Amino acid sequence: MDILKFSLGGRTAFFKKPEVNTYYSFTYGNIHKVALLGMFGAIRGYKGYSSMEAKGTGYPEFYEKLKELHLGIVPRNENGFIRKKIQWFNNSVGYASEEQGGNLIVKEQWLENPSWDIYVAVDCEEAEKVADDLLSHRCIYLPYLGKNDHPADITGVRSLKDCKDVSGFKKIDSLCLKEKVSHGDITDFEEEYEDIPVFKYEESLPVALKQETQMYQYCTFTHSNLPVERYDGPVYQPDEETIVFL
Repeated sequence: MDILKFSLGGRTAFFKKPEVNTYYSFTYGNIHKVALLGMFGAIRGYKGYSSMEAKGTGYPEFYEKLKELHLGIVPRNENGFIRKKIQWFNNSVGYASEEQGGNLIVKEQWLENPSWDIYVAVDCEEAEKVADDLLSHRCIYLPYLGKNDHPADITGVRSLKDCKDVSGFKKIDSLCLKEKVSHGDITDFEEEYEDIPVFKYEESLPVALKQETQMYQYCTFTHSNLPVERYDGPVYQPDEETIVFL
């Protein structure tokens, strides 16, 4: 199987959680599959949520065409953690708020300097189209990281040929489903990890859209540098990183 790899990052990112309190809008701690499909949809020029009929059901065009893509996401920030910061800014377009002057004060939590390696399994026609666009540095709409205030930097695009699943791996570098992976006990590897900070990230992230409502469907993901005892599914090592596809 051929696999496309590229590096993805930016100064900031905002992958909005639907749950909002009175004051702030919060972000997921990593890019998720639906957000990546939206970015690929922008590159391909596919329509999004705003083009759907107000009372219609079904998926937005980008998701309908790209939902079968298999993606690997490798966080590249130090110790598996992306810093977050609350940002305040004014939206003064006039229709943003019913307050006097039409000014809305927006408070959002942004990721700072996020960085990932992204892998795409080139195993279907749509994946081939996405790979061709990225390798040719071509897009219809500019890609961004969750919102158009956050331009995406895409670098190091390359095609990796004839990749096969592997065995005997010691760790998994990409995000993976918590239910499929089992990590070893750190006490069994004290010497190996003597000078290495151990980290383990867990978060419930969107994996799909519900057709009737376009709301997210979630799974719990984990990312750690701990040794892996078990993973229920194929594991690939197309480059120096060991990954699983979502």
